Amino acid sequence: MINTGDTLLCTAGNTFFATGNTYVVGDFVNDKYFQVLTGYNDEHWYATLNNEKIYVHFDSATAVYDDAWFDCMTNKRSMDNKRSA
Repeated sequence: MINTGDTLLCTAGNTFFATGNTYVVGDFVNDKYFQVLTGYNDEHWYATLNNEKIYVHFDSATAVYDDAWFDCMTNKRSMDNKRSA
């Protein structure tokens, strides 16, 4: 489960999200869709959470963009801490 304010690591980027950069989870629309903040003013994209996979899908009539994929770093640290306890 991810929460507002969690940090996401971009594992497969595209024109809009750089691989290796981190982004912050914004507000949730529902249990499946939420905002990924880009760090520029209030700009954001909507991400999908599907079976613990996080991605931003890009669909354009004029250009083809790869989806951007993310891993939640906050949850990984929480899980690593539980394993070591």
